[in-house]
Amino acid sequence: MKTIEQKPKYNLNEDEEKKLIVREYRALMRLLKDKLKPGDKDLIRAAFEMAAEAHSSMRRKSGEPYILHPIAVAKICVEEIGLGVRSTICALLHDTVEDTDVTLQDIEKEFGEEISRIVDGLTKISNVIDTTASQQADNFKKILLTLTDDPRVILIKLADRLNNMRTLDSMKREKQLKISSETMYIFAPLAHRMGLYAIKTEFEDLAMKYLEPDIYKDIARRLADSKRERTRYINEFIKPIREKLEKNNFNFEIYGRPKNIHSIWNKMKKKQVAFEEVYDLFAIRIILDSLPEKEKEECWKVYSLITDEYTPSIERLRDWVSNPKANGYEALHTTVMGPRGKWVEVQIRTRRMNEIAEKGLAAHWKYKEGTAAENRFDKWFQQIRETLNNDDPDSVSFLQDFKTSFLTEEIYVYTPKGDIKMLPAGSSTLDFAFAIHSAIGAKTIGAKVNHKLVPLSHKLSSGDQIEIITSNKQTPSEDWLKFVITPKAKNKVKDALKEEKKKVADEGKYTLMRKLEGMGVTMYQGNIEAIAQYYKLNSNLDLFYQIAIKNIDLKELKEFKVFGDRLEAPSPVKAAEQKSEIITAPAHHPVPAKDAELIIFGESSDRIMYHLAHCCKPIPGDDVFGFITTGKGLTIHRTNCPNAAKLMANYGHRIVKTKWAKNKEISFLTGIKILGIDDVGMVSRITNLISGELKINIAALTIEATEGVFEGNIKVFVHDKEELDELVERVLKLDGVETVERYDTEDLPK
Repeated sequence: MKTIEQKPKYNLNEDEEKKLIVREYRALMRLLKDKLKPGDKDLIRAAFEMAAEAHSSMRRKSGEPYILHPIAVAKICVEEIGLGVRSTICALLHDTVEDTDVTLQDIEKEFGEEISRIVDGLTKISNVIDTTASQQADNFKKILLTLTDDPRVILIKLADRLNNMRTLDSMKREKQLKISSETMYIFAPLAHRMGLYAIKTEFEDLAMKYLEPDIYKDIARRLADSKRERTRYINEFIKPIREKLEKNNFNFEIYGRPKNIHSIWNKMKKKQVAFEEVYDLFAIRIILDSLPEKEKEECWKVYSLITDEYTPSIERLRDWVSNPKANGYEALHTTVMGPRGKWVEVQIRTRRMNEIAEKGLAAHWKYKEGTAAENRFDKWFQQIRETLNNDDPDSVSFLQDFKTSFLTEEIYVYTPKGDIKMLPAGSSTLDFAFAIHSAIGAKTIGAKVNHKLVPLSHKLSSGDQIEIITSNKQTPSEDWLKFVITPKAKNKVKDALKEEKKKVADEGKYTLMRKLEGMGVTMYQGNIEAIAQYYKLNSNLDLFYQIAIKNIDLKELKEFKVFGDRLEAPSPVKAAEQKSEIITAPAHHPVPAKDAELIIFGESSDRIMYHLAHCCKPIPGDDVFGFITTGKGLTIHRTNCPNAAKLMANYGHRIVKTKWAKNKEISFLTGIKILGIDDVGMVSRITNLISGELKINIAALTIEATEGVFEGNIKVFVHDKEELDELVERVLKLDGVETVERYDTEDLPK
């Protein structure tokens, strides 16, 4: 695991800077040594000089010369992703067209059409940060279009983002939150899907360092403290396995590696356990030197040797050797009971599999040569192309759909004939039906999963065999959108509903035409638009549809003024019924500018309309940000709110810096969950401590005991986070109490 340290403040003179730049450039050339062909050195030198000249007057926020950034991106491309000379040239030039006077024509003239095209792709997606949500989604579409054309664009973009994350210390706090959230929301899943596991885990850890600094530091400290004991245990676990592998004449490498901080934190949250109780703080990795034709056989032989020594957990076997992931990942994972009753995860790979796991797509192409893995990538790209061809006006929902469909884990399911289909985890039987064929999906009335009848909303699991039941009388309904997750299924359902809506709308169109004729005016476009605007509707279709289903009473048309053949709408009375799209705040205190800092509560607080988010229940002392909400002013969220990453990644322009002012006059409702051993007098001990000793008001309390274990849910009014932290600490010290947790989400008991 990489430790992430604070960089010293940049302070070099001009001569030292020049030496540093030359040193970094030479380090890059050393990395490329084995990949250079005649003439390559001159091309890279020319790219470096063009970039150095173009960026000569620019500096990074840290004070460093800007050229160090493209060199660092190029080094990541070569060393950590395994890209070659042409990608190095593109990485060196990736910011020139966006930030300097260099043009694409200059690059094409000097380096050719291919490099110019990749730099163009990188330029189009360089503005993802600090744009509106829809612009960002449109940019993201451009990333994906280029990905299907030349994946090097996305790989260089990931290298660029990794260098930005590694140097984020010099940025302002709100920029750190914004970029980290965006990294977690889009770039970490994208790196994972491209097979770049090392980069994906570093993205997660670096983002967590800024989004949850206290928890990050605490886990890092605990990992450091337990390192010696962990090393001793790993050696004890490995010893008998090493002997068996040597006895069976395997060429191999075996070692233990710590899990990344973010995945440990996820385990702690998911399983609701303390750091000490997370059993898989590390994984044992075995890498075999195998011939291509013997890889599968030897991986299973090693699995057999390990399970002869240690008892495996059957549910925890993952066979990605027989069925590789869509991104090409291959390995056998098993979890076994090691010495002293500890569960240990073991990963078995060959040297080729390991290179693909570490370097993803770039390594995959080195080995592909018409394999099934190549097929999987091609299918994935084809699915992305299909999704991008759909002109859904809602770009933000497109981004969410893309994340759900292409950046999550996939499951493998089977048709009745045994053909395999790959779907995103969480897919329903209806998603499967549309994956078979759009016409089958539209006519689906039911399904059998493993020969049992299930509803259309049934969530599929890997290994399921599905038979779809259809009827010619069936048509898609609005409900279907609630349980399909794949873009193909969603788009086809929306298209079918739109067609149905058009049929109904025709009736409304005829009704409106008769009404207008009765008023002596014709049904020309200007009149229809005037009526649609009056009723606050976005299109003619919506207007005709609302008339057809009797949601609009055309009696109000008598309020319109008639000028010859033209209608003029009165003041839109319906406007009051619509949700205002303007942020309401007192006129003398406008919504703060983006770089202003909003102070909430206390005498110095800004008098502005805001409320506390229900999803995370912030209280004074929490690390928070303001989010400009249409119609509600500002909503205050905690930075570790479950919705924070999505808000900051999609709507960065609506984020406002926010901090608390001390105010002991106002109390805030929050809640804690207590687990412990059921014992006589436990309730009175808890209530005496909270109400009696700490003088904290209890709003509600429920305690349930089953089979010797109790669970308590308590709502309390506190003034700030310090008071809540003290409460948690004191309750935890009570005899019989095992865990005390603050409610982070809307799980706060009603």
